[in-house]
Amino acid sequence: MNIKAVFFDLDGTLFTSTRNVAATTKRAIVELHKNKILVGVATGRGPAFVLPLMETLGLDFAVTYNGQYIFTPDAVISTSPIDKKTLRDVIEFSRRHGRDVSLGMANGVHGSGLVKFGETRTAQVIASILPQKMSGLTKSGFKNVIRKIKPQSKNLADNIRQPVYQVIMVATSDETDDIMDNFPELQATRSNAYSADLITKGNSKLKGIEKVGRKFGFDLSQVMAFGDSDNDLEMLSGVGLGIGMGNATPAIKRVASYITDNNNSDGIAKALSHFGLINFKHAASFISKDDNFNKVKEFHRVMDGKTQEMPRVFLPEEASNRAGFKVEEIVEFLFAAANANVPVFDELTENLHESIDKAASKVKAKPIPEGENALTGEVDALLDLLYFTYGSFALMGVDPHAIFKAVHQANMGKIFPDGQPHFDPVTHKVMKPDNWEADFAPEGKIEAELERQIRVAMSKLSKAKDEQ
Repeated sequence: MNIKAVFFDLDGTLFTSTRNVAATTKRAIVELHKNKILVGVATGRGPAFVLPLMETLGLDFAVTYNGQYIFTPDAVISTSPIDKKTLRDVIEFSRRHGRDVSLGMANGVHGSGLVKFGETRTAQVIASILPQKMSGLTKSGFKNVIRKIKPQSKNLADNIRQPVYQVIMVATSDETDDIMDNFPELQATRSNAYSADLITKGNSKLKGIEKVGRKFGFDLSQVMAFGDSDNDLEMLSGVGLGIGMGNATPAIKRVASYITDNNNSDGIAKALSHFGLINFKHAASFISKDDNFNKVKEFHRVMDGKTQEMPRVFLPEEASNRAGFKVEEIVEFLFAAANANVPVFDELTENLHESIDKAASKVKAKPIPEGENALTGEVDALLDLLYFTYGSFALMGVDPHAIFKAVHQANMGKIFPDGQPHFDPVTHKVMKPDNWEADFAPEGKIEAELERQIRVAMSKLSKAKDEQ
């Protein structure tokens, strides 16, 4: 099957039970992109919630509010706001019947404190341990306790001056059908036991994916989608491959093309591997919680053809080579600090030689810690180097996150069209493809990012002065 795009539901699917994204899932998304497969989410949550994920995971697009608001990192593809009269009717209904509601807008969800609490990690944990038959608790004591802490907004009708894409109403599944009889122009979908999402009739996650496909050149048969809740039923039934999580509802498991492991046990990576979209070897390669480390490890996997999975010490010759790479970067750092002034640069490099001699004498004079092995000593020194590097950025006032990403993309850009690195036959250095300078060289991106950071800092300073 020619899969061109993969979509993930969020809660219970892309997220683990602690509202994190598994390291194996992050690595799988990187590999999907490497294999020219587009990646997005299809969720009942709104764009403001999804936007940080889009940047962190490098998502290509997002179908949010169950198909009511669809966007990419660069543009909004489609929006379907609920009409104002219907919104006023829903708000009036909620007022008369004591129903907590929130309004989903582009900039977030506004209204009921109870609904907002229900979306928090604490509420998700509570929901996961409560028996299903206790979902009615949201209508009694639990609901009243949270209401006292987070009361319903009294001016909810004022919010509908802005476009509203989804209404979230507190209601059990048994109550939803009766409520929806009052609003024939809307339909309800559910992803939890305590509330229903009300959207315009005719929209859905599947319809949203179809709209994305028309823009990006794929049809539903070329889509793989992952889900766990009943609001994913249409999506999993309508795409080429519908993958149910191991923690999915019975209804999802009945319609899914394939059932994978649960969201806490690498279910996404295992399913993608099962269908040949990625190469996933469970537990064969460790994954760090440090995403930047994982990026560099992936670079070495491609360049070296393997990775080191067991901690080991660098032998003297290897350590010398690694130190040489670092010294070269330190010298470039000093050249930049000298602003290309050669006499000043010569003085700085002379100082560097003196610093090396001084450090060598200091180290040799120190007593060797009893019981410390070479691995511990190497790791301790490298961590100090990393700490000093972050400290330098902190003292410069520079956020390295986006800059690291640009440098990583430049390094991965050294892979040739055949998917392999090429090495100079004489120097054995990594060669660069012909398009590297135009498409991957990081200097322009670094300069643009620094200019952005300076603008942001200047704006904050200006606002601070105005407020004084």
